Amino acid sequence: MMAKILIVTGDAAESLEVMYPYQRLLEEGYEVHMAAPARKQLRFVVHDFEPGYDTYTEKPGYSWPADLAFSEVDPGDYIAVVIPGGRAPEYLRNDPELRKILKSFFDADKPVAQICHGPLLTAAIGGLEGRRVTAYPALELDMQAAGASFQDTEVVVDGTLVSSRVWPDHPTWMREFLKLLRATG
Repeated sequence: MMAKILIVTGDAAESLEVMYPYQRLLEEGYEVHMAAPARKQLRFVVHDFEPGYDTYTEKPGYSWPADLAFSEVDPGDYIAVVIPGGRAPEYLRNDPELRKILKSFFDADKPVAQICHGPLLTAAIGGLEGRRVTAYPALELDMQAAGASFQDTEVVVDGTLVSSRVWPDHPTWMREFLKLLRATG
């Protein structure tokens, strides 16, 4: 039986931050399930940097079906969780079902991969207190307010938590996450 990994996401998640780990983990032989507030066709976005803009731009991205609603997830079925960024974490952090899921992963000290705005979710459950993390650089103050030590670097590994800044950091992020999965699995 293949080990299962959960990706938690929603509408307006960054396309690359959902699809890259999804496909990379499938390639490694894991069974990957995508969970969202409801079973539905999710609509992702593409964030990019363009000359003349003070921040990133947003365009429509890929669409993909959620395998499960958060209310259907049994965290005990999964060895790890991936938390993509984009705008989705801004509203997902208010979902009590998702907070229960994530708290379960932290309480069991299971591997967690987070990127970009994804750490807003782990901050919402108190999972960053005393940890070293990275995130989208504009979240530095949010990470500090959550009790974390912020580092502006491609990847930070703190125990079973692997964090990264943005989609250009994917190769380093997934390399470290896969190392952790092999060591703990």
